[in-house]
Amino acid sequence: MGVLLKDVAKELGLTSTTVSWVLSGQGDKRAISLETQRRVLQYAKKVNYRPNLIARSLLTGKSESIGLIIPSISDTFYSSITKEIEHEAEKLGYSLIICSSESEKEREIRMINMLRSKQVDGIIIAPTKRSRKQFDIFLKESFPFVLFDRFFSDMDSNYVIIDNEDSSCQLVKHLVEQGRKKIAIITTNPHLETLNMRYTGYKKALTESGMEINANLYGCVEYENYKNDIISVLDRIFESVPDVDGFFFTTHILALEAFLYFHDKNIDINGDGYGLGCIHEISAFRILSPNISVARMPVEDIGKNVVRILHDNIEYVRQNEKKDYSYSKMILPCALKLK
Repeated sequence: MGVLLKDVAKELGLTSTTVSWVLSGQGDKRAISLETQRRVLQYAKKVNYRPNLIARSLLTGKSESIGLIIPSISDTFYSSITKEIEHEAEKLGYSLIICSSESEKEREIRMINMLRSKQVDGIIIAPTKRSRKQFDIFLKESFPFVLFDRFFSDMDSNYVIIDNEDSSCQLVKHLVEQGRKKIAIITTNPHLETLNMRYTGYKKALTESGMEINANLYGCVEYENYKNDIISVLDRIFESVPDVDGFFFTTHILALEAFLYFHDKNIDINGDGYGLGCIHEISAFRILSPNISVARMPVEDIGKNVVRILHDNIEYVRQNEKKDYSYSKMILPCALKLK
């Protein structure tokens, strides 16, 4: 067993409370002399004392940890966001507990409950939307949380999202300007408001360009089985609109699967006069489709802002008994890379 706090206190002839205050950085606040603080810190270092974080959290009311729940760890977008969040959290003194919901409501609820049981100070999450009640509970309890990438438009809460509608509209308008007449949209998860915003942007671009909205060019892929479902969706589009000449993908994952389909069907997507647009960019696009136009997600800005907003919320709750916190609602622009 390692050295305990009471062992440090006994050796130095101090109370456990005094030692705890010094080791938790409250020495000046508690008017403990600099000499005593020096003695405690030097001895703790000498005996390699490691604090009991659970006991400290019970004493201070904070765990100095936050939870992060993302839909998929394997998704390059979410893994990039996680990296930025971890770096920013570390700067503010938080450790990060990372979980994946796999976009499943029941698993998401289990992850939320697990994080709450570990006494995290707050949670950052890209929600499934099907677990809305959990966030209503958070609001009622004034528990700090920030939604990102996905949100509830009718919920007064912290969130950071991109300008989904405008980014989609601009990409599709660019395809129209290229001369594309029959542009298909490939999307998924219509229950998510952010993806509906992308569909709205697609329709807005066509309408403002004087083009009709053809239902046969709408392809919605079932996310749970997207690798197989996208095949039937694209088959249907090519059968019903054989002269389709453009594709707008609402996510990079669907674009990647579509490229596999085009390869297997011997469709020269880069050389047969097709226009391509996608929300978010990954490095593989440079090889698979160098002419695709993309809306680059501001990964670094998203990561920094969700941590900053959560930190501000945590500090507000600690310092104020009132529940009149003003939530931060941030919509970030995407950088368009048009080809």
